[in-house]
Amino acid sequence: MAEFVRVADVADLPDPGKLLVEVDGEVVALFHVEGGYHAIDDICTHDGGTLADGELVGHKIACPRHGAKFDVRTGAALSMPAVRPTRCHQVKVQDGGVWVRLGSGPGSTPGPDNQSADFRSYAPTNTASAAADSVPASPAAVAAPAGADAMTPATAGVPGEEIVREWLKEVKDPELFVNIVDLGLVYGVTLSPAADVPGKQHVAIDMTMTSPACPAGPQLIADTKRTVGSREGIASVEVRIVMDPPWTPDRMTDAARDQLGIF
Repeated sequence: MAEFVRVADVADLPDPGKLLVEVDGEVVALFHVEGGYHAIDDICTHDGGTLADGELVGHKIACPRHGAKFDVRTGAALSMPAVRPTRCHQVKVQDGGVWVRLGSGPGSTPGPDNQSADFRSYAPTNTASAAADSVPASPAAVAAPAGADAMTPATAGVPGEEIVREWLKEVKDPELFVNIVDLGLVYGVTLSPAADVPGKQHVAIDMTMTSPACPAGPQLIADTKRTVGSREGIASVEVRIVMDPPWTPDRMTDAARDQLGIF
């Protein structure tokens, strides 16, 4: 088991306050809030951003890159776009110093010197069902919106933007199990006649990612091309990644918030 390491003097950290420290070669974010000391990894589990640079409000620290919030007492992810906890560590005050012992894994339970806290995360609770739901349906299984039978894939002829957006709802973030339309990742859909295939359409999709280095990016692009490109009337699909304006949780629909338990 790791040993406690003295990382700061009590006088180094005001209340409220935060400080980056090194423990056994690892960078840790140390917090002083309401008389208690807490330590978590200085890593946002959404995209690797540094948490200590974010805004500290009470026991919540917000990643400065996309606003994901974490509980400094437990490392629990409290808001989108993060769904996994960051590792927390044991802290004690002794001989005028603040001492930290590294936790053994993500979301490690705080030791007796740390305050207890709510370990809830806003990730979907039934991940098995969600994973099953994330498998794209076959084109024949996709029903058109009520009152729009002429828009089904088999009889659509020349599809429009709205039907393409309906198709895109089959593409789901592999971590959140929420479709890219409700997540607010689709910025625009443009259709134009395909120059080399008469009677069919070229589809250009402007979409963003929750972060510039989103690890799910390649999969989302491939799923988008496959889902739209397999439809009747579509000759080709172009996915253009747009990072301006940057994605924020405010772009999510109410349906996405309900699915993720964000109220």
